Amino acid sequence: MEQVSAAAVISARGIVTGWSEGARALTGYPAEEAVGRSVGALLAEPPATTAVAALTGSVVLRHRDGTPLRLTVRACEILGPDGTPDGYVLTVEPPAAPTLAEQAFQQASMSLSVFDAEQRYVRLNDVACRVMGVPEDVLVGRYFPESVEDAEHSRSFLDNLRMVTETGRPVRYDSWAGAPALNREHSWSIEMWPLKGDSGELTGVGLAAFDSTEQYLAQQRLALLNEAAAGIGTTLDVVRTAEELVELLVPRYADFASVDLLPWVLGADEPPQDLDGDVVLRRVAHGSGTEGTPEAAVRLGGADLYPPFSPPARALREGRAVRSQAGEPDFVRWVADRNARSPEGRSHRKGVHSMLAVPLRARGTTLGVAVGVRMAHPDDYADDDALFAEELASRAAVCIDNARRFARERSTALALQHSLLPRDLPGQAAVEVAHRYLPSGSLAGIGGDWFDVIPLSGSRVGLVVGDVVGHGIASSATMGRLRTAVRTLADVDLPPDELLTHLDDLVTHLATDDTADEVAELGATCLYAVYDPVSRHLTMAAAGHPPPAVVLPDGTASLVPITAGPPLGVGGLPFESVELELPEGATIALYTDGLIEDRERDVDHATDALCRALLTPVESLDALCDAVLKAVMPAEPGDDVALLLVRTRALGADRVATWDIEPDPAHVARARQAATAQLTAWGLDEEAFVTELVVSELVTNAIRYGEPPIQLRLIRDRALICEVSDASSTSPHLRRAHAYDEGGRGLLLVAQLTQRWGSRQTGGGKTIWAEQPLPPPD
Repeated sequence: MEQVSAAAVISARGIVTGWSEGARALTGYPAEEAVGRSVGALLAEPPATTAVAALTGSVVLRHRDGTPLRLTVRACEILGPDGTPDGYVLTVEPPAAPTLAEQAFQQASMSLSVFDAEQRYVRLNDVACRVMGVPEDVLVGRYFPESVEDAEHSRSFLDNLRMVTETGRPVRYDSWAGAPALNREHSWSIEMWPLKGDSGELTGVGLAAFDSTEQYLAQQRLALLNEAAAGIGTTLDVVRTAEELVELLVPRYADFASVDLLPWVLGADEPPQDLDGDVVLRRVAHGSGTEGTPEAAVRLGGADLYPPFSPPARALREGRAVRSQAGEPDFVRWVADRNARSPEGRSHRKGVHSMLAVPLRARGTTLGVAVGVRMAHPDDYADDDALFAEELASRAAVCIDNARRFARERSTALALQHSLLPRDLPGQAAVEVAHRYLPSGSLAGIGGDWFDVIPLSGSRVGLVVGDVVGHGIASSATMGRLRTAVRTLADVDLPPDELLTHLDDLVTHLATDDTADEVAELGATCLYAVYDPVSRHLTMAAAGHPPPAVVLPDGTASLVPITAGPPLGVGGLPFESVELELPEGATIALYTDGLIEDRERDVDHATDALCRALLTPVESLDALCDAVLKAVMPAEPGDDVALLLVRTRALGADRVATWDIEPDPAHVARARQAATAQLTAWGLDEEAFVTELVVSELVTNAIRYGEPPIQLRLIRDRALICEVSDASSTSPHLRRAHAYDEGGRGLLLVAQLTQRWGSRQTGGGKTIWAEQPLPPPD
């Protein structure tokens, strides 16, 4: 059937004066019922004022059967003889078959709209109508602000429409905004351009809005991954790394997030192999948009049992991300379990609708699980979110595993370091000692710093401080080897420069024996000093080590002017000894370079600060250690710090007796008598018998096998020390005497009757010594 146009004639007073057949077919009213009536009687609702003013727009008529009929009507004025409007012709054209261009406009996948120069709707395609939530005829002729909420993005949209109208130039911008028919904000790429007539005048504005939400979210996920690369793993601390992951997720990706780790990750145990059944996890980090994170059912540091049906347990078991949504049985059970465990947080869990659990796996090992929960966020987690979470979790897991490995190696190195360092320094009368060792907190790990106090013969004491190049277990192990070597070399009473020469050879040999990758780790610095309380002489030599500081009783402090030789391991270069005579009560500070070296300050300033700190008035040497560390140590030391403070004592003439012995066997008896008389003067008559035998054997050996001059010395310290010196450099040794041998049993008797004995080389020969224990003073 041929479609005819619907037309009606309206007088200036609003009375219908003409009615076409098309109008009857459209409305159901025949001409006899329509003509003569007021046009308002035919309307279901008053027309929009904008439509009346524009003489075109949407009008709602009432069909003859009572149903509303929305039509797009155009009005054409009828002029009277005087040229004034005398009526109107209203037409409603029947819809013509859409052209290809119209189909392209209407069916485009993006939102297309046309506005007039007054920002009123003229045309909208299907997508635009779906976004606005109403059909096109409702919006045509309406002013844009009347169709949207009064929000910042709406005002920005209107400003851009006006800008195009005023400037005649196109505008393109991106916006993150909502729309009347959408349940959340979307990302829009919007382009507006001017529409011009044949004469070039601006007649309207065309608009295309592309919903780029998926691309925007993909960019956001990529941006999060980039942030993760820079923001996760900034420290080698397991807990802090987990916190950084949570901070990245909340609030952009989750309203609540948590990181739970298997207990072995935080300890020294090996990873378990079975993750079936109930799984115990320990909470190390969580966070939400609410202060205090009341949504959490597990406190930080607490352990929780995760049943097999729970998403975290499934993620661990299956090794992949597990999504769970509201309405699913396991999700409902899980939320109910959380509410039962922590009822005080129930109100904060309202609206939970989506959950994502992803395992933390690194280097083939499962470390724990990260969980994201959405409440205020309108969208459920989708497949793209699961893929993103797995990628993010894999990066975070590597950082957590690095931190775990570092903590484990640091703990092992620290335990090894403490086992190799002296715990209780031996008591002796030569010096008073206090010490501190502070391991490095830097990412490089524990270093190879060490110190030692070694009792020597003749009441002397060896003082050692050293630093192995590098950090970690290898440096700690090397430190142990060098400390043992120093003790062994000190036990044979080598002078400081000779001891460092032998130690340098040892380091060179160790480097030769080890692989090429470890050679650099076998370098070291060392300072070795020997203090004699009888002569009050301090002899020292250094191998690339900072000089010690000395504080005299008169209150002056300075660095010892010592020539530091090359570091150990260089080989082929000599070491020089320095000898000082110190008054009783002088304080010597030996330290490693971690105390004074720092990127932010000059070494000279640091050593000046050390000398000033050593003058701090304190009650004890221990307190002085703390004062020095507080005043001198960098705020964030990048290396280990070892500090050894030594306060000298002196053995006066009343505790030392010396005799020159003629090289004649007849003088052995006189030596015994002199020694016995001295013991009586010291009140040590009970030690006289053994002392007589020791003096007799050592003096006899010196006369028989040594060279003059010969000297006998008794020292009363914490032990009774008997020393016999001669000019020969030949050292004695024990031998097994046969049954009929007349000699050869002297040193064997000395070894059996005394606590320990030995010999040492001196500048003029050698000294044989033996020690007897003395009862503690009353």
